[in-house]
Amino acid sequence: MSGQSGEGGGERVRTAIIHGRWTGYGRLLQARLKEMFREPEVIFWIFFFPILLALGLGIAFRNKPPDAARVVVVAQPGSERIAELLRHGTAMQPLKVEVQSPAQAALNFRLGKFDVEVIPLGNGVEYVYDPARPESVLARSVANDVLQAAAGSKPVLATSSRVNSEPGSRYIDFLIPGLLGMNLMGSGMWGIGFALVDMRQRKLLKRYVATPMRRGDFLLALASSRLILMIAELALMLGFGVFAFHMRVAGSWAAITLVTCLGALTFAALGLLTASRAQKIETASGIMNVVMMPMWVFSGIFFSYERFPAVVIPFIKLLPLTALNDALRAIILEGSSLTSQAAPLLVICFWGAVSFFFAVRFFRWT
Repeated sequence: MSGQSGEGGGERVRTAIIHGRWTGYGRLLQARLKEMFREPEVIFWIFFFPILLALGLGIAFRNKPPDAARVVVVAQPGSERIAELLRHGTAMQPLKVEVQSPAQAALNFRLGKFDVEVIPLGNGVEYVYDPARPESVLARSVANDVLQAAAGSKPVLATSSRVNSEPGSRYIDFLIPGLLGMNLMGSGMWGIGFALVDMRQRKLLKRYVATPMRRGDFLLALASSRLILMIAELALMLGFGVFAFHMRVAGSWAAITLVTCLGALTFAALGLLTASRAQKIETASGIMNVVMMPMWVFSGIFFSYERFPAVVIPFIKLLPLTALNDALRAIILEGSSLTSQAAPLLVICFWGAVSFFFAVRFFRWT
């Protein structure tokens, strides 16, 4: 009987310890959420700034008629006839044509005021263009097509053109998942990292040392507070894309939510790691910038990382933001399943688990 009584008493103690542990975790999570919502700048940067950024870029890169390519014709015999032929342009690409003196034309082309310079050469023309500028290459091609057609040249094959601007192929469709990933990274690292350093500077962490709370529970509460904000971020960003730009969400909302949740936890863990020992906000800010800068540049937020040399692309795909953006775009735009995104999801989980492990290991209260 005494043995059974002892076992029952031990079980009650263990139950009380577990219950007390999760109660403490809940209190920490509640306190963290109250701290965030008491700071208006947090609300702006987490919720409204990405919306404003998406609105501005969506308007700037909206579907619209092509801009007229700017062509300057060098003033010399035959220039007016060449300019008159070029002014007709094409239906798909109009041309804006001016005739200027050789010195003025060369200067304006060098300064980027014109895309291509056309120099009449008796029975032909010479094009001056910059192969590093896509608009210059396009203007040269269009100008040449117009002049060749005027000279009687006929295409060998019959051709036709068809414009496709359906949702899913536009820049705004590519941009929205990238902005969602960028916002998860920024709010996870800045929000969690700065909060931790701020508590260390205000000596609040010293008070926690005197409690029976485990450091893992404390850090988990900070990291999981991101999940509450993540739901609102996801709904606002995708909702804005759907209603403002008629964006089509092809994949499962459950899959999108799960991937977003993993991304939020991963960057919260990275934020904890970068701020685990920092004593000052300036120190934490420098470390976070070093961690985030490569992902801002390489991870395909505003343009595809396929533009980088092929030799570095495998390393780019190992970055957590690249994996998150790839998974989000595949599910949102292509309707891919979670199983098909196993590789990027493994990268995300690896970064999150490793970051949280080392954050707990290296964390100090003071």
